[in-house]
Amino acid sequence: MNKRQFFPILTLAALGVLTSISAFADSKIPKVKFTTNVGEFVVELYPEKAPKTVANFLQYVKDKHYDGLIFHRVIDDFMIQAGGYDAKLQERPTRAPIEHEGQAALAKGGPKNLVGTLAMARTQAPHSASSQFFINVKDNAFLDPTIIPDGDPVAKFTYQGQTYNNVPRENLINHPALFGYTVFGKVTSGMDVVNKIKKVPTGASGPFGSDVPKTPIIIEKAVTLP
Repeated sequence: MNKRQFFPILTLAALGVLTSISAFADSKIPKVKFTTNVGEFVVELYPEKAPKTVANFLQYVKDKHYDGLIFHRVIDDFMIQAGGYDAKLQERPTRAPIEHEGQAALAKGGPKNLVGTLAMARTQAPHSASSQFFINVKDNAFLDPTIIPDGDPVAKFTYQGQTYNNVPRENLINHPALFGYTVFGKVTSGMDVVNKIKKVPTGASGPFGSDVPKTPIIIEKAVTLP
């Protein structure tokens, strides 16, 4: 809706205030630009859905942690992963892991693991994510967190097509398979670069038995945008 069509008597000063408010609203969406040796892409983040995850990620950007790291795990028709290793496949030190926010984010209407979304990588332990992240290059529903219904016991619970009845809530809350992966942003421009990365030849290298690009895909710089 164009406010000037409905309120033509607004003064220039008032219009200036509206413009400032609009700019402020836009600035509330954090954005990060990644410059790589094969091109640039930009991601926007969702602090209202996953506040701790976004704050953690932005701190790593601010600390220049990602500068000089590579996409060390690339699987076409799945995802591309970075944030942990340099071109010599030496792991870069990180801060302590963060609390997993996947279920809470999804309960707030947060995004699922769809093409172009940004999610935290982790080990099998749910609360183990630190600096590594991945970009989904296909819809990966099996990575989505599972929201646990109310009640104790939970009267009816469905997981991967199978229904369970009267399950103690503690069994579900602590089950690692239900945590999924926390989505906290998405690519808003440069998806062509992401698609270029997913197609590079890969193989075994360093500590990894597969999926390492044969020619390093280097993050030259990651910066927040105004």
